[in-house]
Amino acid sequence: MTRPAQPLIGRTELVAGLEQILRSGQNRFVLLSGPPGIGSSTLADHLAGRQDVPVLRATASEWEADRPYSLLVQLVPELPTSNPLDTAAELVTRLEPCTVLVVHDAQFGDVASLRTLASAQRHHQDAALRVLATATTGDRRAPAEVLDLLPRIATDAPRVPPLDAGQISELAAAHGVALHPSMAERLRRHTLGRPRPAAQLLVELPRSTWSQFEPTLPAPAAVQARVREDLNACSPVARRFAEAAAVLGPDAPVRSVMSLAELDTEPLPLMDATTAAGLVALAPRGLTYVSPPDPMVRAAVLTELGPARRAQLQRRASELVDDPVRSLRLLVAASPVPDAEVAGRLDDLARERAAEGAWGTAATLLSDASRLTDDPQHQQALITRAVDALIGAGDVFRATALIPEVESIRETPLRDAVLGYLALVRGRAAEAGNRLRRAWAIVNTDREPETAALICQRYVLDALCRYDGNDLVLWADRAIELSGADTPTAVEAAAIRGIGLAATGSPKQAQRHYDHLTTRLRHGAQWQRATMARGWIHLISDRIDDARVDFESAIPTAHLGGSARISLWARAWLARVQFLTGEWNEALATVREAMEVQEHTGILVTGPLLLWTAAAVHAPRGDVEATEEVLLQGATGAGDYHIMRIPGQLARAHAAEARADSDGVLRALHPLTRPSPSASTDEPGHWPWQDMYAHALVLLGRLDEAEEFLVPHEKLAAKRGHASTRARLAAARGRLHGARGDVAAASGSFDEALELISALPLRYDQARINFSYGQTLRRLRRRARADVVLSAARDGFAAMGATTYVERCDRELKAGGVHRARPEPTPSSLTPQEESVVRLVARGLSNKEVAAELFLSSKTVQYHLTRVYAKLGIRSRAELAARTNPGQDD
Repeated sequence: MTRPAQPLIGRTELVAGLEQILRSGQNRFVLLSGPPGIGSSTLADHLAGRQDVPVLRATASEWEADRPYSLLVQLVPELPTSNPLDTAAELVTRLEPCTVLVVHDAQFGDVASLRTLASAQRHHQDAALRVLATATTGDRRAPAEVLDLLPRIATDAPRVPPLDAGQISELAAAHGVALHPSMAERLRRHTLGRPRPAAQLLVELPRSTWSQFEPTLPAPAAVQARVREDLNACSPVARRFAEAAAVLGPDAPVRSVMSLAELDTEPLPLMDATTAAGLVALAPRGLTYVSPPDPMVRAAVLTELGPARRAQLQRRASELVDDPVRSLRLLVAASPVPDAEVAGRLDDLARERAAEGAWGTAATLLSDASRLTDDPQHQQALITRAVDALIGAGDVFRATALIPEVESIRETPLRDAVLGYLALVRGRAAEAGNRLRRAWAIVNTDREPETAALICQRYVLDALCRYDGNDLVLWADRAIELSGADTPTAVEAAAIRGIGLAATGSPKQAQRHYDHLTTRLRHGAQWQRATMARGWIHLISDRIDDARVDFESAIPTAHLGGSARISLWARAWLARVQFLTGEWNEALATVREAMEVQEHTGILVTGPLLLWTAAAVHAPRGDVEATEEVLLQGATGAGDYHIMRIPGQLARAHAAEARADSDGVLRALHPLTRPSPSASTDEPGHWPWQDMYAHALVLLGRLDEAEEFLVPHEKLAAKRGHASTRARLAAARGRLHGARGDVAAASGSFDEALELISALPLRYDQARINFSYGQTLRRLRRRARADVVLSAARDGFAAMGATTYVERCDRELKAGGVHRARPEPTPSSLTPQEESVVRLVARGLSNKEVAAELFLSSKTVQYHLTRVYAKLGIRSRAELAARTNPGQDD
């Protein structure tokens, strides 16, 4: 009888695959292997519990490995044994068909039992015997013959993967512990993603541990006990070697380990002894480096040292390592009481790392410094700066762990600026504005120029999110003036200043600004930020290929202190580039990757930019469910900033346009027709919404409004010389001319649009302009020319997978009838236009919706319907639907 079982965390796909194997009706020997604690035994028991066939279980033991058939007699007591082949025959006769045998710790199985199971598999195909065997890898006690035999007799050997950070969070939630993503990642690294030790720590440690900033995680009690035994079993010199290796940590030079352990003997025997005991592992770099086998073993060895001995070794180790960060952190670990000298060194090094843009490292050093400082005010300032550095690194969740400390301290300009910064990256415009205004109001620029410059730089980011170019340039200039052009704060402000220049109509000046700035910066987060911003300017200026290169260069964060926050901006704009160039699959992949980073970091301000692109892809592809999900997600996470609201409005407009819902387009974009006096939403190239709005006005027959709307935007685009905006607006102008019946003017505008857009790699816009042109020509009865441009539009949309628009092109082409073999006219035959109307009405569209879809007036649609009713001898839309879809009620 099947026992109810819950899906294992992080194992859903693996369980599904294994269940399919077990249901195959064939003999199978499934070997589930992995390191200790990976959960292979739990997985095997879970699978066995879901079977509705007999299940027998056995566990192999190290002390029975040399006793023939000791494993099999656990499964079938009193089983006669002779040799593997005959014993296999006897085993099959005693088991019910389709029996599942679960064998735990198979690495200790006796060879005779394993050979018998293999013979039963090979020679008794009708038995449908399924074996689920688990084995722990890396166990030196396992016999070599068994380790060789197991993979050879296994029919299936799926890998049991470690848990990722998200799955660790699920595991913690199952134990009643809420982990923010940074802490989940910390626990994952400490346990190497193994569920058993992770679960043990979640149970053993106080709940308060998981809300702390960078707590020191111990080994689980079971690991601690095993390591204690292994250390006690070592010789004194081997133990000293293992202890020194643990203090120095990963990739420690053997000569440093020997020096710290004060050993002058031959190291190789010590390496043999400690690796055999599982206390030390050889590093991949060769015999000259060693490491602890994993973080839990290291933590256990350090615990066994005791506080005094551990601190003594850590102080000496700090003099042996070359990395100044590791050296100082060893001193921190060895300091049980405040130490002003070490705190000062930490502060100085934190400033150096922050100047390079390595904010994550700076935050850790500042937090360490705060623990070694006994001056309360200085301690508070260090904690506040640590939070600021974490936000700069894009690690909002780790920053949040320190927020209670920051909020509890007295108000200072720095405190308000940091809390405003946190509100900013979360998309809370009102809170950020209030915090920054308060910080600026109470700061003394003469006494605290560094803090004042920092506040200005935060105002730069606030102005960017408000998309206020004038304010952005103003605050950037103040930051540079207060701090000096070469300081980190000034460089950060300068890296954003060019976007403000572009937003105020000076993109060429912005380009020169970034060309100069990027020659000064060679690496790190400062270069990353400037490169991302330069890519933004390239995108605004139609230099699409250059934009792609810059965004792709600004995405990586692993080298030289890059920031996840800047990487998110780069990914958001790269996805936009990929959308415009027709690489829609790649755009969605970029969005997915970025959303994972956003979930891990807690940065929300870039979310709507990513969702904009996702909606712009899903809607034309006709994926209604995905589109609605994205729009809902955008509405749920919408912030107060313009840079969050505008993409959300554009996403809704894309979805409405894909539905041929012109009213919906106008509703989505209407807020942009009355922008904030400070927001730069009309500058060409920044937010491409104007042509969508104009097209919707024309399609709804509001021609005079379209004329009035287009004129100022056309003038600004011409003044700026912005090619893609001019092309988009020219297409809207062409559609307006067409609606007024001016064939020559319509063709001239559309031809201008196509000429402008053809010089750019904007595949989506090219297809969209061709589609609008073809619709207009067909209405103006220029069917042959319409056929050509509609075919081009169809090819473009098809290449991007825009099925909604491909279908529209097909309807337009069919309605044009140029390549269609026409039947002899009869009283009941329908024209191509009438057939198009029939298909849409039969789908349930209203006359107004059909008119928008086919670029006709509602009156024309009704005229066609009247003729259709007469030809088909029907009187209602319901009869038409029934005639068109005869099986719909089945």
